[in-house]
Amino acid sequence: MSNRTRTVSAVVVVAVLALIGGGLYWFLRDDAPDEVDLDTAAEGVSTTGSTPGGSSSTAPGGAAPTGIDGTWTVDTSTGEFDYESATGTFVGFRVSEELASIGAAEAVGRTNAVTGSMTIAGTEVTDATFTVDMTTITTNESRRDRRVQEALNTGQNPTATFTLTAPIDLGADAADGSEVTATAKGDLTINGVTRAVEFPLQAKLVDGTVVVVGSLDVTFSDYGVTAPSAPIVLSVDDHGVLELQLLLTRTP
Repeated sequence: MSNRTRTVSAVVVVAVLALIGGGLYWFLRDDAPDEVDLDTAAEGVSTTGSTPGGSSSTAPGGAAPTGIDGTWTVDTSTGEFDYESATGTFVGFRVSEELASIGAAEAVGRTNAVTGSMTIAGTEVTDATFTVDMTTITTNESRRDRRVQEALNTGQNPTATFTLTAPIDLGADAADGSEVTATAKGDLTINGVTRAVEFPLQAKLVDGTVVVVGSLDVTFSDYGVTAPSAPIVLSVDDHGVLELQLLLTRTP
């Protein structure tokens, strides 16, 4: 083989390796979206201009509703849902992983296919149930999606639910738009397995919309879930963060 041929071959090999490396970087790069944040979520609601207080709807008898008493239903029409600008309702997860030749990264999956409602009486949330269609979860890298669905066993158990089991005290200033920090005690069901949890939450009434954000560390094996993996993945944590951002509006 001539020197010129060897040189051309070397250049081709380097170019191919560079393309492969670039492809792996694009596939595995850590471009995870920001964690949920109450101020950011509230700002998004203010920008979209929600109906103040839900007061455009009238209660039975023609009287406009006052305070925050009533039933509040998940709103998926307000705001946007994508990984760059998730200003609307969504539920998702964050998982840390260690990748060969890349290092630490964070896989994020989200969906806005959330339904449910809560009931407020006085200064307490007395009832709440939420359901998530897990089959619609997508990640910040589409090539992860199939493995995530397999890991969550969505073919057998397509939904996850949370049901409140104890009242939540909102405090006297919640109706005035003050920030509320609380813990929601309830039953969390994932992959057909139900466990009692205490979900830390923050909430705020913004322009007629109740904005709720929260994050809960969960252990996958507790729900019969095996963290998704791939040949390039050296390790995946057996726990991750379940996060939510809910917008709720009052039901007429």
